[in-house]
Amino acid sequence: MNQLSLLNKKFSVLHLLLLGFLLTFTGSVSAQKAIPELWSMRVHDEAHILRQETVDQLEKELKVYEDTTSNQVAILIVQSLDGDVLEEYSLRVAEKWKLGKKEKDNGVLLLVAVDDHKMRIEVGQGLEGVLTDAQSNRIIRNEIAPEFRRGDYDAGVRAGVNGIVKAIAGEYSANDAEGFGELSLLTKLLLSLGITFFVSIFGFMGLIAPSWAGWGIYLFLMPFYAIFPVMPFNLKYWYMPLSVYAVAFPFLKIWLSKKSWVKKIGKGGGGSSRKGFWSGMSSGGGWSSGGGSSWSSGGSSFSGGGGSFGGGGSSGGW
Repeated sequence: MNQLSLLNKKFSVLHLLLLGFLLTFTGSVSAQKAIPELWSMRVHDEAHILRQETVDQLEKELKVYEDTTSNQVAILIVQSLDGDVLEEYSLRVAEKWKLGKKEKDNGVLLLVAVDDHKMRIEVGQGLEGVLTDAQSNRIIRNEIAPEFRRGDYDAGVRAGVNGIVKAIAGEYSANDAEGFGELSLLTKLLLSLGITFFVSIFGFMGLIAPSWAGWGIYLFLMPFYAIFPVMPFNLKYWYMPLSVYAVAFPFLKIWLSKKSWVKKIGKGGGGSSRKGFWSGMSSGGGWSSGGGSSWSSGGSSFSGGGGSFGGGGSSGGW
């Protein structure tokens, strides 16, 4: 009798453990956020943050893009992840919708969670070589996030889709240099001023150098003034500092060439020969003509085609 009671207790404990495990497993499964059906749509604005004309325009553009390239791009905007993990939910959505052709795996998902201030570009395995993780990160950081911070979700989503399409075509280039996007405005400003000051030291040397050396420095520094002063901000404004430099340097050089102290430097302290400071620099005390320098610049029915995803892409926020 005692043995039977002991057995019953053991079975009761085992039953409770099994029940606890099932409840835990069920709770974890139920915690996963539900995935909406595709419903033949490429743009799913579950949070209702886009204007209807924006949704309609994106639907048309993405259909034309798919008809032209076979690449499938879809957008899902949710109000919140409801505690789910961004990367896991994004991958589940992409796999359920089966974006991209089965034989090409050329699907892309742009997921935005409004309340969480998070977003992700999920890339199909067939496009990971062109729409890389780095490119996806730049699109989020440079194209989408700035518009979202201003509260313009329509512009942000359009810019994101445009960046995705350009990156796949090999035509996308980030507006800021790698690594500068997350810096604060003060850090960017200090960095820009520091680089510009360093380059300006060589510019000043060119201003007081004899003609043959000064104009050589002038030409040599042009690409530096085109890139470094604006690198932490936006490279598309490269022409602004370059234009100032291109005009100001010749004016200052001609004006300074008439100053007696500049003439003395060029002549090595007032002597009649040119074997002064700059002559010494060229003969081995400073510059060497053999070292060289290089510069390189481097509305119809829609359904997933069975494409697969391997977790490629990038996540970000605003």
